[in-house]
Amino acid sequence: MSKAEKTRQFIIEQTAEIFNKKGYAGTSLSDITSATGLTKGSIYGNFENKDEVAKEVYRYNAKRLQSNFINELNDAMTTREKLFAVIDVYRKNWKTNISRGGCPHLNTAVEADDTMPILKAEVNKNFQNWANQFIQILEKGKSRNEIADSADSAKYAYQFIALIEGGILLSKTMDNKNYLISTLERIENIIDNELIK
Repeated sequence: MSKAEKTRQFIIEQTAEIFNKKGYAGTSLSDITSATGLTKGSIYGNFENKDEVAKEVYRYNAKRLQSNFINELNDAMTTREKLFAVIDVYRKNWKTNISRGGCPHLNTAVEADDTMPILKAEVNKNFQNWANQFIQILEKGKSRNEIADSADSAKYAYQFIALIEGGILLSKTMDNKNYLISTLERIENIIDNELIK
């Protein structure tokens, strides 16, 4: 990486948690300069504006979350094992995710919905990518005769995402992990009773 690329990456990494906790509108330029030790000129010498920083920070946070899933999956797993491994990521990483401000998809989706179309488009893309991962697992499971042929993979994928994000929202708001745990157990029940042959 060039010096400029390293500086950009440093800014992104140092402000990722701040943006996720305070929100994109709530994170000020002084928050960015305090976190990085860089001047306003250095920030704007590497990014066009705060919106560009916000977009790159969201991408970074989303990629970090995504890497948790990738690390849990391997080709030797059955479809059930893969689905349960994805769900289990939320159990295992609850404390870490909460300490970083919660789910970046949920936080950004709520904030950007009516106010930041650039970020809304990024979240939309990430939700679609996440759904596609579930869909690919389910479709491969059908080809391996492990998933019911009649299952609508896209419908289940988006239901899983809605349940997970809803569980995260309630758990974080109510400061009670059990809302998420019961949601994850519900998804596992759906997998075992509606999807697995």
